Amino acid sequence: MLILCDHAANLIPPSYGTLGLTPEDLARHIAYDIGAAAVAEHLARALGAPALFTRYSRLLIDPTRGRDDPTLVMQLSDGRMVPGNAAVDDAEIEARIERFYAPYHQAIEASIDEGVAAGKPPVLLAIHSFTQAWKSVPRPWHVAVLWDKDPRLAGALLRELEAIPDITVGDNVPYSGQLKGDTLYQHGTLRGLAHALIEVRQDLILGPEGQAEWGERLAEVVRKVLGTRDLAPSLHAIERYGSHTDGGCQGSG
Repeated sequence: MLILCDHAANLIPPSYGTLGLTPEDLARHIAYDIGAAAVAEHLARALGAPALFTRYSRLLIDPTRGRDDPTLVMQLSDGRMVPGNAAVDDAEIEARIERFYAPYHQAIEASIDEGVAAGKPPVLLAIHSFTQAWKSVPRPWHVAVLWDKDPRLAGALLRELEAIPDITVGDNVPYSGQLKGDTLYQHGTLRGLAHALIEVRQDLILGPEGQAEWGERLAEVVRKVLGTRDLAPSLHAIERYGSHTDGGCQGSG
């Protein structure tokens, strides 16, 4: 398995200042997925699996977006204007792609290539987090699985998560896993690797205790999935299911 954390950090290189934002802005979910990096690290250590993390804020450039996605460099996020992105032109976007976006995806490609060359294509699992409310509407899910057309990993994760008492599990909520060009589209869908994205609600993983708890909880779920005898061969096979977005149905991201 290869663990990915696309929105791990809220750092912005000194040459970009703060993109015109305040420290409070950069501490919000608009800058990164709060708690996700720590959960992903706990998960990777518990499984003994490799993990790749971004080292910059999604406001600089969003690695989960395709290169032609209009939200690749956000000018407005959750009602907050991003002054440092207001006047970005194509040349600046290309510069950010080359410096920040491409190296992350190249690292993922290299790790996948290594697994394929060793005869065991890796399973891809991305870890994200979501806010507990959106526009004052509470989100009831503790954890959710996002996926597109490939059901191999997502279906098994959902079954194991739903077996845990006293938690509410979402299926393709609060976002859709059907986003053309995103990280899992590029490296999972197009390459035929089993893949899924797990979202954990942010208020559950704000501190070390919750982060460790959810890291171990997800590790136990993944162990059960990978240890399912009938499923294991399929998880490590290259099978191309395509994407709902290939038919013109764009996901919400």
